[in-house]
Amino acid sequence: MKNVSKLALLLWVLWVAAAMLAQSSDQPKAADAKARAASTGKPADTVQDAGASSDYVIGADDVLHISVWKEPDLSEQLPVRPDGKISMPLLNDIPAAGLTPLALKDSITEKLKKYIADPRVTVVVTGMNSQRIFVTGEVLRSGPMTLLPQMTVLQALAQGGFTQFANLKAIYLLRTQNGKQQKLPFNYKEVVKGNHPEQNILLKPGDTVVVP
Repeated sequence: MKNVSKLALLLWVLWVAAAMLAQSSDQPKAADAKARAASTGKPADTVQDAGASSDYVIGADDVLHISVWKEPDLSEQLPVRPDGKISMPLLNDIPAAGLTPLALKDSITEKLKKYIADPRVTVVVTGMNSQRIFVTGEVLRSGPMTLLPQMTVLQALAQGGFTQFANLKAIYLLRTQNGKQQKLPFNYKEVVKGNHPEQNILLKPGDTVVVP
């Protein structure tokens, strides 16, 4: 019994030592973040996020939160107008549609250098209103729907749901491309069985899924 007690005590000591070692290993990371913050004069979390990028393309009707560090008068939430531009103090109209948040950040930063020394700009898309599709017909949720990354027809229908009158074999997708409207068939019953996977295509902004 004494040997068992000693073994249990030894295992407990080893567990405590491992926990303390894991905790201490996180301290250098925090110290590094603080050091970077001190060297730049910025909060540690801001320094970490400064290199983040996004491939999201801004469009009309999107809502952007633009902040300029230590410049509260230049930090605000702005809608992207139908002409694809936003309006900021000092800079007036700035093209935003067609740019990624990172590209817009660089554009604003470059323009602000005429007025502010070393401007620190952050651009966050808070409303992705330009990335929308539409689901209509015999569905439970009809109307616009936010287009998620890599969203397929089947995923959109899963969000919309069906009424009891829906013709699941005759669903179709309306897509306008190069000024012409295309009608692409989608047989729900076949697709969920694993047949005709080519019908379950990735959706694009402006697509309309019709459930007759």
